[in-house]
Order: sequence, then structure tokens, then C-alpha cells
Amino acid sequence: MKIDIFNTTNKYNIIYADPGWEFDNKHTGGSMSSGSAQQYTVSSVTDICNLPVKNIAADDCVLFMWWVASMPKEAIQVAEAWGFKIKTMTAFTWLKQTVTGKDHFGMGFWTRQQAENVLIAIKGKPQRISRSIRQLIRGPVGIHSQKPAETRDRIVKLMGDLPRIELFAREHVPGWDCWGDQC
Repeated sequence: MKIDIFNTTNKYNIIYADPGWEFDNKHTGGSMSSGSAQQYTVSSVTDICNLPVKNIAADDCVLFMWWVASMPKEAIQVAEAWGFKIKTMTAFTWLKQTVTGKDHFGMGFWTRQQAENVLIAIKGKPQRISRSIRQLIRGPVGIHSQKPAETRDRIVKLMGDLPRIELFAREHVPGWDCWGDQC
């Protein structure tokens, strides 16, 4: 179900987010025709921090958030502004592949980026139900910034069938509430 996070009383034990990080560098989405700003709404770190995520987080809640490798401090800033404490910056690592299974050849400032990471941050004392969930996800690159669906599956296996929402969602997935301008 699509949720208006600005006008809801819903509380979630799992928050899964893939913010549209705004970049000033034209080579990372600022003015390129293939950049993120041309694909979906991007926001400043301040605007992302100011979203009412604290209001929708249950007392015991886990945040799973994709973050940009060139902006680790900003990712921590967002998680803390939303009321969470970082537990790990690399809960999941997506090793990007081509549709033929070869390693993806991505963009990057110093090296060509082939992976993206999800951090885990917590509020309260959430309890995981499995200790066998692996970090590495191998999968093909889809449309711009689309993340592997397997990530959601692993989150549910790790935490259980709890109230959950995907922020900055691009599609509605059964079992998940969603918020975003593309869902």
C-alpha cells in the first residue's frame, strides 16, 4: 500500500530506504543525461534528513539503507537524523553483474564501482530471527538504480514478517508498504 509518510500513524519495525542522493558533480548525476537527476527525484542530504522517518519508526526498528560510496559521512548523518544508531555500513553488498553474468563496469571517482552497499542502523532493541543471512548479493544491473529484489527477501528472512515500508520505492511489492514518487 502506498503511504503518505507525512500523514500517517503507521509504525514500522523495518524501514528499507534507497534515497535519491543529490550530487553537485556533473559526472555523478548533476547534468549528465543519464544521471540520477534525470531518472528520479533527487534530494539534498538536509532534505533527506528532514523527512519524518522518526515518526514512522516503531520503538524497536531496523533501518536498511542503500548509501553512496563517496558519501559515507552523509549516510551516517541521515541515519542519525532519523533516530537510528549505525551497526554496520556493509550489511549487504551487491556485486553488480551484466545480464550475461560478467562483472559490471561502473562509474567511480578513484576506481570503477562494481558494488553497492546497504547499512544497518537500529532504534531500540530489534531482534533478528536468523543468523544465517549472507552479506553478498550477486545480480544483474537493471534500470537506473534499481536494486535487486533479493535484498527485500533477505531482510524479511533476517527480521521476520514484521510491519515494513520501503522509502523512495519505485514499485509496490506485496507485503511492503511504500512511499516514493515512482511507486
